[in-house]
Amino acid sequence: MLQRTRKGEETRERLLELAESAVLQKGFAATSIDELIAAAGITKGGFFYHFKDKSELAKGLLLRHLEHDKAILDDVFRRADELHEDPLHSFLIGLKLFAEVLSNLPEAHPGCLAASYAYQDQLFSQEIRELNREGVGRWRIRFRERLGRIVERYPPRIGIDIDVLADMPLTLVEGGIVNGKVLKDDSILPNQILAYREFIRQIFLPDR
Repeated sequence: MLQRTRKGEETRERLLELAESAVLQKGFAATSIDELIAAAGITKGGFFYHFKDKSELAKGLLLRHLEHDKAILDDVFRRADELHEDPLHSFLIGLKLFAEVLSNLPEAHPGCLAASYAYQDQLFSQEIRELNREGVGRWRIRFRERLGRIVERYPPRIGIDIDVLADMPLTLVEGGIVNGKVLKDDSILPNQILAYREFIRQIFLPDR
């Protein structure tokens, strides 16, 4: 029974991997259930055992993507907090670690699933659009909370909207992926985060 459950989980994960790759390469509408079945080497019944329809596949894909993003950011900033208690220095360390993670993404990283869903939002249910909105909003909440703690100890050296600063990491990641893909330069994405890190340092770090 355990072996059968494990095999089922592996098949579901394989379908999600195949679907994510296809959606990022050519969009959700152009990704067919038949091609996923063929690529996974399963029957149509096997697919519908895991996903009752394409909409449920879309939801499963998005939830998996959002959890993956959360796990990466949780790990990066947990390690940063362990290395330094000061909120500013911990944030700067975390951004450096995040840039290192982004520099190790697969070559020619095809894009972000949340962005792909946003571009084609008319294809998805209100539930899926809301999940995507909440997922994007979590980036803002995460970075706004950290910046708020920094501001309490380090007054900004210039007039700056903290909410705008909180939105920049995700904006830079999405733009960095697009620029890196078009220009075939995988250094653009991590360098955007490093530039943001320097911007934060200049805004908050007092003169010595």
